[in-house]
Amino acid sequence: MTTKGVNEVRGVVFGIERYAVHDGPGIRTLIFLKGCPLRCLWCDNPESQKIKSEIFLITDRCIGCGECLAECPQGAGTLSKAGQITINRKLCAGCGKCVETCYAGARVLVGKCMTVEDVLGEIMKDLKFYRASGGGVTLSGGEPLMQAEFAREVLRRCNERNIHTAIETSGYANWDMIEAVFRYADLVLLDIKHMDSLVHRRLTGVPNEPILENAIRVSELKVPMVVRIPIIPGFNDSEANIRETANFVKKLRTVNKIELLAYHSYGSPKYKRLGRRYRLRNLRSPTGESMSRLKEIVVSYGIRCEFF
Repeated sequence: MTTKGVNEVRGVVFGIERYAVHDGPGIRTLIFLKGCPLRCLWCDNPESQKIKSEIFLITDRCIGCGECLAECPQGAGTLSKAGQITINRKLCAGCGKCVETCYAGARVLVGKCMTVEDVLGEIMKDLKFYRASGGGVTLSGGEPLMQAEFAREVLRRCNERNIHTAIETSGYANWDMIEAVFRYADLVLLDIKHMDSLVHRRLTGVPNEPILENAIRVSELKVPMVVRIPIIPGFNDSEANIRETANFVKKLRTVNKIELLAYHSYGSPKYKRLGRRYRLRNLRSPTGESMSRLKEIVVSYGIRCEFF
């Protein structure tokens, strides 16, 4: 959701992470934008999926005072006889009034409307680190292309200041949108989650044909790319899938490496805060040995590879 005022483009940002070192070269500032067309089973930022602002309800902090209920214009909160408060997510508008009145800190507003100038102000605070390390700014999410106008303007303004820019993307978007945004990106970090479209749909909710087609077209733009594969044990870590992915990546002329990202469950507590169930709660992270094995497969195709 991107809105334009008289002179400024606005977007919804749910986080800014400083001193990142795994999302492009050097020390980077990550800007997390809300909104994503995918619903990956393992998503560790479920608060990124909807564009609108949302409320984290941290039940362990809630004292059941009921003050938040009186402040909600939509009447989205209820208090049970046991003193437990819940949120009707269909009614909640994410206005944050309940957050303001919750002195126990049980409610957190996720998603803030910011102007491009607001974001640039945060970026410029880290300018000396970019200059010293060869770093820059990375747009992440969610899917930054869900707020294409806002993403484009942030990257363009960074270009004007000679700040290195990168964008993390699923590649699942209209080509015109991709072309408009990526012209201001110095690096594209593209996820390829599975090469079988039916399996990809089962894992993410969308097919992979548009993603693979866009990957080829991005390489033709001569924009440097890094392909990232989230390694989800039992879902996409088979030797056959990794070999097929590596074989596809070899055709992309601007890809300089593949990064294998080991699954972790660090984001699982967020689902409870959103009143949702985490479907992979019993899944374990891949071992270092298994990650090394997958790396060797990629390297055998003549592609540089790292894993995290």
